[in-house]
Amino acid sequence: MRTGIVMTARPGVEDLAARAEELGFASFWVYDTPMVNGDPFVSLALCAKATSRIKLGIGVTSPALRSTPAAAAAVSSLNAIAPGRVICGIGTGNTARRTLGMRPTRMAELEEFTAALQDLTSGRETGYREGGRTSTIRFLHVGPYVNTTDPVEYVIAAFGLKAAEIAGRRGAGVISFGLISSEAWKALEGARREAAVAAGHPEHADSYVMTSLRVLDDGEDRYGDTVRDAMGHIAMSLLTFAADNPGFRATLTPEESDTVERLLTRRGTTATSPDRHATLYRNYLGRIDPADRDLVIGSFVDKLALVGTRDEVRERIAGLEAAGLTEIVIQPVVDPEAEMVALAELMR
Repeated sequence: MRTGIVMTARPGVEDLAARAEELGFASFWVYDTPMVNGDPFVSLALCAKATSRIKLGIGVTSPALRSTPAAAAAVSSLNAIAPGRVICGIGTGNTARRTLGMRPTRMAELEEFTAALQDLTSGRETGYREGGRTSTIRFLHVGPYVNTTDPVEYVIAAFGLKAAEIAGRRGAGVISFGLISSEAWKALEGARREAAVAAGHPEHADSYVMTSLRVLDDGEDRYGDTVRDAMGHIAMSLLTFAADNPGFRATLTPEESDTVERLLTRRGTTATSPDRHATLYRNYLGRIDPADRDLVIGSFVDKLALVGTRDEVRERIAGLEAAGLTEIVIQPVVDPEAEMVALAELMR
């Protein structure tokens, strides 16, 4: 099983990318959430100059964030700095849209955007539409402005089978967040492979999950503050999503749903307030405030993060690998360098 690192986009993140490369990680990612973090392409350009081997991932962009020409130029410009090392994740903009008080884009738009990006970043022309007007576009650069020769790896953000099928039809891989169920990954990979074969693409494509990890010290409480600090940002992201999405909240246990209500009360908002995004998403995917540790209940620790003894964590990782997962991507938030070292040692 390969391992990677994901961080929030900001100046200085290139130092962690260089350290991740030294430690032997396969990839280094940054999130694409404009109202919460910095620009991913600026951060990854800095990472590209500070590294020479590690893959650099955008996790994930969306047709809701950038037009096709702008996204293609950004990806291909990054590919010119780090040839063949770029992974472009694409999703419906679930979080990035919700931080604006908007809804994600449709699956059909996701697939159309992915196809157009694949065309442009490979040097092909593609269709382009604005309102009722359509045209054909391609890169017109003369000189080394962009790189359309070295391949860009594409992955589709998926929590369900429809997105996995889009990945298969586009010959892309799958990326997910906080999904560490082997059964769920078997289903996603099965749907992706079936769609890939039907579309004439190779059956194999790399798949990634972004999560958190804590190897317990001897006698350490599985649900203690140290664990909550290490993985609380993952739990809070689920709570925030549930607070903003009644359909998802309905799938939670009563205790988990009560925790969502406590979050809303603590943030001074409601699930129907039109400006709830202004408070719900503050510090999104950052280290949690100690005052919010009580919101990281036991079921979130068990469901969303790789927590346990060294043997327990390795056994769980082996189960995910058997289910078809290629790479686990960890976001360290307490002491990033120390956590990266611990993960590198775990995987030796």
